[in-house]
Amino acid sequence: MIDHLGIPVTDYARSLAFYKAALAPLGVTLLMDVPAEYTEAKQPAAGFGKDKPFFWFGPEKQVVGHAHVAFIAASRAEVDAFYKAAIAAGGRDNGPPGPRPHYAENYYGAFVRDPDGHNIEAVHRG
Repeated sequence: MIDHLGIPVTDYARSLAFYKAALAPLGVTLLMDVPAEYTEAKQPAAGFGKDKPFFWFGPEKQVVGHAHVAFIAASRAEVDAFYKAAIAAGGRDNGPPGPRPHYAENYYGAFVRDPDGHNIEAVHRG
């Protein structure tokens, strides 16, 4: 059900070195090093995984000390329905449903801040 999750870190370079070493024995490697210009806070982000990135981190100010979790959606219509329901339930828009080709070729997602400010996403990978 969970597609990927992200955590804030206080020292990006230190965390990058740490996770490269710590996750290597598990076969988890750095798959995406996202430049600052592609992130909301204009800070870099790192995505680790096996076939696709499923564990992300970025500088603490990038996610304002909040978590990020992305739930798997079975279709684009499910992503749209998630967004509408989350907004109706009091969530705040953090990126309406739509393609995100800078993440992956068939990536379609929607982002909402929950009542505590966490970035909640639904994603369909087509």
